[in-house]
Amino acid sequence: MPLNSQVQGFLQSLAAAGAPAFNTLQPAQCRQAINTLMSMMPPSQAVIAQVRDTHIPGPAGEMKVRIYTPTGTGPFPILMYFHGGGFVIGDLDTFDKLCRETCGGAGVVVVSVDYRLAPEHPFPAASDDCLAATRWAAAHAAELNGDASRIGVSGDSAGGNLAAVTALRLRDEGGPALKAQLLVYPVTDADPDAYPSMTANAEGYLLSRADMNWFFGHYVKDASAVASPILCPIKAASHAGLPPALVITAEFDPLRDEGDAYAKKLAAAGVAVEHRCYDGAIHGFYTFFGALSLGREAVDQGIGWLKRTLVA
Repeated sequence: MPLNSQVQGFLQSLAAAGAPAFNTLQPAQCRQAINTLMSMMPPSQAVIAQVRDTHIPGPAGEMKVRIYTPTGTGPFPILMYFHGGGFVIGDLDTFDKLCRETCGGAGVVVVSVDYRLAPEHPFPAASDDCLAATRWAAAHAAELNGDASRIGVSGDSAGGNLAAVTALRLRDEGGPALKAQLLVYPVTDADPDAYPSMTANAEGYLLSRADMNWFFGHYVKDASAVASPILCPIKAASHAGLPPALVITAEFDPLRDEGDAYAKKLAAAGVAVEHRCYDGAIHGFYTFFGALSLGREAVDQGIGWLKRTLVA
């Protein structure tokens, strides 16, 4: 399929504005750039009851989380959200609009996690934080007006990696049990040569192969980590017993094929999987739901799936 015309216009507007490639910036500059871009997106129209920030215990001291509570009467299902950004950029504000939309649309408590970022905190700091935050949410579900028996994990890009890895670690490291994993164009491997999309979509579609090398260069300081399923969930010895999954990928995304491959791995292991690759879409389209109709469609798919899988 050709690049979606609306997406093409979006990319052209970024180029006309002189938006630099991620890999040409320092991490602090890159963090500012993504927050500037996301601040230009239209606001969420979702109606929710409350948003509050708090700090919870983490593996290396306190970490910040943002809790979104839907309208209505709980206890509500709890959805952990781990933001994207290549393990280097992004924060609670960057993805605030998406969390509001998910909370209001699906009727779930969303716990967005401000996990530690590389290069200041390399692998496995982000994964350790996400694991700890999920266990905290389960232990404190009543305080969140949440239901500890209905917890899911979600994330996009690097956050999709952290969601998939958290599901694996909870299965293997004593729980709690999860009911759902929503994985949006997830990073599932660290071998770009194994996936044709990493070459076919290497440049020109917002996220490039060079960007991925830059992100991994900051996140992974020990080359032996590429063999670990805590970095590359597709390399887990088994994917059996994992919670139902929705995997969303994009046609013009370097990460397309590894997300598709992970969906197939889950299905082959007997996991209930729904998977859709959005034709004409690029990496990031899901979080640009306020500006791109394909993003709106994908977010609606995610919300509908959560209602059937986590809320029902």
